Amino acid sequence: MNTIKTLKEISHSHSFDTVNPIAKKNTLYATFLTFATMIVEIIGGYYYNSMALLADGWHMSSHALALGMAYMAYVMAHKYANDTRFNFGTYKIEVLGGYTSAILLVVVAFFMFYHSVERIINPTQIAYKEAIIIAIVGLIVNLICAWLLKNDHHHHDHDHNHNPNHSHEHHHDVNLKAAYIHVLTDALTSILAITALIGGILWGASWLDPVMGIVGSVLVTIWAIGLIKQSGKILLDATMDEPIVKEIMDVINSLEDKIIIEDLHVWRVGKGKYGCILTLSSKNEINIKNIKQELSIHEELVHINVEII
Repeated sequence: MNTIKTLKEISHSHSFDTVNPIAKKNTLYATFLTFATMIVEIIGGYYYNSMALLADGWHMSSHALALGMAYMAYVMAHKYANDTRFNFGTYKIEVLGGYTSAILLVVVAFFMFYHSVERIINPTQIAYKEAIIIAIVGLIVNLICAWLLKNDHHHHDHDHNHNPNHSHEHHHDVNLKAAYIHVLTDALTSILAITALIGGILWGASWLDPVMGIVGSVLVTIWAIGLIKQSGKILLDATMDEPIVKEIMDVINSLEDKIIIEDLHVWRVGKGKYGCILTLSSKNEINIKNIKQELSIHEELVHINVEII
């Protein structure tokens, strides 16, 4: 007598990656620090008429939001890790968080540029000394947040080394990398603001303040586009140009039996982890178990499906 099973009963775990608890905790700390500093810088920028300081404050407001989103991505990825609705785990929730953060960076860069140009056209008097103090405080907070995220950023990266002649690049936590870049851009705009304010005190170069805002917006845009490309590639499963694809093909071609690869799909299911579907054909009998065993030398292949036609 056949027994009808539910989806939960027939599905094995597709949770190929675990949420990094240290990254989750440090991202929350960075969010609180960034939010508190944001309030101080925005108020100070308005009060002391510093465009560079104000730009840094509003820039930091978007980062506070982005860091909060990064933290929530970790929370959601952990919460739904064993939910059968997710075919290959919840890794892409973290990637989606990184992608969204990158979009926010572009929006921030636009407003930084717009307000800086506006300040060049309509300059205002700046209280330099007071603004510098606030900018320095902001920079210190940014450096603390960067240390928190960078410390774990490196801890979580790893290499896959199967033999002396085989190695892979570092596989980053895209969500954490996005949070880290947000903090770095904050630190950059703080440095630019301090430089502009010092230039204003020493040489009366008030134009430096908005110009530094423009420079910062350009750099932020460049970083954001790079992150959009990286995270977007993962979300769209554009992984067929990665080294692991050639390695799969090399394994099949190295077998004694003349096996033809009719179709091949490879996609990312975790940080440095991949799933693949192979469709093979041959005049001789193909042992699927042997194929999977040969492919398993590549530890980053955590989900392998082989179809024979």
